[in-house]
Amino acid sequence: MSALIPTTAYLIRAIHEWCVDNGLTPHLLVKVDAHTRVPMAYVKNGEIVLNMNYTAVKDLHIDNDAVVFSARFGGVAQHIYVPIHRVGGVFARENGQGMFFEVSDGQPPLPEGTSQSVEPNPSTLAAAKKSHLKVVK
Repeated sequence: MSALIPTTAYLIRAIHEWCVDNGLTPHLLVKVDAHTRVPMAYVKNGEIVLNMNYTAVKDLHIDNDAVVFSARFGGVAQHIYVPIHRVGGVFARENGQGMFFEVSDGQPPLPEGTSQSVEPNPSTLAAAKKSHLKVVK
C-alpha cells in the first residue's frame, strides 16, 4: 500500500468552504516559525490568526503543502505562506466552530507508511510547548 496523504489540508479546505457557504468568516490559527511567512508585527506568543475570507485575501490557494495568499496589513500588501504542518486550526470567527490541529515543532510529518532515517533531536522534543487551547465539545 502506498503512503497516505495527511488529512489536514483536506479538513482546512472543507471548514473554509463550510464557513463561506454559511456566511461566516473563516480564520486560520498559525503557529509561527522560520518556515512561515506572516507579518511578524501581528504575531503574539508565537501565534497569529489570519482572516481567510475571500473579501480579505487575494489569490487564496490551499494545497496539500501550504496555505498561500496575499493580504493587506496596515494598508501594505503582503504575501502569506503557511506550511500545512504549522496550521493550528481553522474556525469561524462568529461562533468559534471549526477544527484544531496538534502542531509539532520541527519538520512536517511524513505520510503514513514512510519512515524517517534521522533520529529526532531530544532538545527539540523537550522544547515543545503545551498548547493553551482546549477542546470544546
